[in-house]
Amino acid sequence: LRFLQAGGDEPAVITPDDTPERPHNFLGIPITYVPGFRLIVYPSVQLTLDIGFKALNRLKEFKPDLIHVATPGVFVLPTILYARMLNVPLVISYHTHLSVYADRYVTVPGLRQLAVYLTNRVLPLVLNCADLTLATSPQLQSQLQEIGCERVDVWQKGIDTDVFSPKFNESNTDMRSMLTGGEPEKPLLLYVGRLGAEKNIQMIKSVLEARPDARLAIVGGGPAEADLRKTFEGMPVVFTGLMRGEALSRAYAAADVFVMPSESETLGFVVLEAMASCVPTVCADAGGLPNLVLDGETGFLFRPGDTTDLVEKVNNLIDDAQLRKQMGAAGRNEAMRWNWRSATSVLRNIQYTLAERRFRERQRWTDRRMKWDNWFRFFRRPNADDVMVVGNSTLAQ
Repeated sequence: LRFLQAGGDEPAVITPDDTPERPHNFLGIPITYVPGFRLIVYPSVQLTLDIGFKALNRLKEFKPDLIHVATPGVFVLPTILYARMLNVPLVISYHTHLSVYADRYVTVPGLRQLAVYLTNRVLPLVLNCADLTLATSPQLQSQLQEIGCERVDVWQKGIDTDVFSPKFNESNTDMRSMLTGGEPEKPLLLYVGRLGAEKNIQMIKSVLEARPDARLAIVGGGPAEADLRKTFEGMPVVFTGLMRGEALSRAYAAADVFVMPSESETLGFVVLEAMASCVPTVCADAGGLPNLVLDGETGFLFRPGDTTDLVEKVNNLIDDAQLRKQMGAAGRNEAMRWNWRSATSVLRNIQYTLAERRFRERQRWTDRRMKWDNWFRFFRRPNADDVMVVGNSTLAQ
């Protein structure tokens, strides 16, 4: 948003949010909040169907040149309709692989396979309503295309390498002491992100069992927190809850190794944030993570679900301070390429332009089709379905 605004665009935000601390603007960019609801199985995520049409009224007032909606989320459904009503291009960015979540959260035998099947059938119907769909990695782009999604491009997002930086490790003993449970001299492993079953966080338990000297800090919240607390009960693990701002920056910088065992990451912002903080990463070789981590250079990739491989890769980093320093520096250099300024330039000048061109092509096709329909309608012979009787006259509709 900052760089769209700096480039002369006038963005506005519409989102569901019922938290008391919600801001009413961001850098002067207005934010409109619409009523939403939360799922019992995932209360940390808020959704909306815009039942009161507050979003529609805001769009009519704002008169956008383009609508960009983030999904998954049911808000995409009314937004598709609104884009058609307002006759503007629609871009959908797809951030979370829904079929993976369906596989994880539908636990009834038989229904799980059905949920995955239906997700993969419905998803193309929704995404193909957009003039452009943006995936967060080449891997996700290929997966979407395989199930029938069209007009899919890769959105290379960015991070702020000033916000996430090794500079926050200076005079950071208090944060490290807190994250290690008062033992800052011990090796510190870090996980940051949503606490959900799909993240496979329980795999890190194997590392702690193999390395009793290691400490683990888990930053974030989510529906699996209670189960994770039971899983790690009696082990040197600190649950911090959500962290934001400088506290989060300092937490990254304090760590020795960042661990991401999730196989469902479409991009992995937290991995980029760790890399920008000069912290070597150990990640599952799945989803969009191989697009970020250069195995053996900026971090390690382990075989998905293989705890032995995970333990080995983490041990390599814990036991070799020089390797940690080398990979941390290489990761920082790689993260510097993922900056928001260049990512926004591509989004605005290439991808939004592509969506606008496809929108105009769709309009021309619709106009031509209407003209041909009218032409054939004029010359064809009336049939019973076209006859309307008015008084004593018979008129062709």
